[in-house]
Formats: sequence, structure tokens, C-alpha cells
Amino acid sequence: MPNIQLYLASGSPRRKELLAQIGVQFERISAPIDETPLINESAKNYVLRLAKLKAEAGWQVMLEQGLAALPVLAADTTVVLDGQILGKPIDALDATAMLEQLSGRSHEVFTSLGLRSDTGTEVVLSVSTVTFMALSSAQIAAYVASGEPMDKAGSYGIQGTAGLFISDLQGSFSGVMGLPLHDTATLLARHGLGLLAKN
Repeated sequence: MPNIQLYLASGSPRRKELLAQIGVQFERISAPIDETPLINESAKNYVLRLAKLKAEAGWQVMLEQGLAALPVLAADTTVVLDGQILGKPIDALDATAMLEQLSGRSHEVFTSLGLRSDTGTEVVLSVSTVTFMALSSAQIAAYVASGEPMDKAGSYGIQGTAGLFISDLQGSFSGVMGLPLHDTATLLARHGLGLLAKN
């Protein structure tokens, strides 16, 4: 068994795959939190707050369970259109409405990282701009019927079929997926972790 470097406080299969992709040895830790936005909270402050809360909740679980003391990495991804947070759809109608809003327009994707260690919590933010082609009602209906949008912020996954809809991306592809690899590796390196820390 490889030496574990940190805990990942996320149930996302995409974040698990991305973190493994950059050679980090980790175990997942469950640390659910209340993700309700605060009144008048900006999307930026929301995503930063959640990443911090998730990392600190994971740290608390680690202590309570008597696990080996290791840093806890967490992340939160939010799709933002006209300053409005587009979360995970509650049903197919909600997913359809979101995709209709995104059609033919650019939006932002904020992904925040939180790393809790024995020196405190560091939080960083990745911002990407994603442009959708104009989508027909039939294209939206077929995509919603596939089920792919249902567990994803903004009702789409860039790594899936929705990649066909994206005419332009400025920023981090992996950040839109949920874990910006360069930012993650740089953050970990500052704490002596990961591949970049060895150079």
C-alpha cells in the first residue's frame, strides 16, 4: 500500500480521478456540510466558503476518527451566469431550464480549493469562462434524457457529451470538471506534497 499523502474530502468520482491523475496518493474522507448559500452571498464568496468548510469538516472527521494526521483537500465548483449560481438540477425540468439559459452564451465556472493542515486552511480560486453554442430544443431534450446533467452544477459535464456544446473555453478544463490540476499541484507543492514539490 503506497504512503497516503492526504485525505480528499469529496465524494466526486471526477475529483477522485483527477487527483489520481497527478500522482497523489490519498484516501477519501466523508465530510458533508450545509451547502445552502447565505443571503446576498456572491458566487465567489460562496465557493470559497464551501471549500474552506469542507476541508475543515474533513479535518474534524479525521481527528474524531483517530486517523493519521494528514492534510485534508476539498473543493467546490459553481457555475455562474449573470451573477446567479446554477447548482445541481433538482429534476429534468430544472436541467432543461438551466441549459436553455446557457445556450448561445458565456458563463463562468468557479472552482475553489481548500487545504487544511496543522498550520491552518489555505484557499485558492480558479475561474474559467465557458461558451456554449446555441442549442436546439431537441439537443437539450436529448442531453437531459441521457441523465448526464443530473448530478452536475449547471446541468452539464464538460468531460461528457456536453463537450460537444462548448465552442470556447478560457481557463482550466480540469477546473470546470471540478479540480483544476495546475492550481491543485501548486497548492500541494506549497505544503511539500505532490509531484511539483519534488522539483
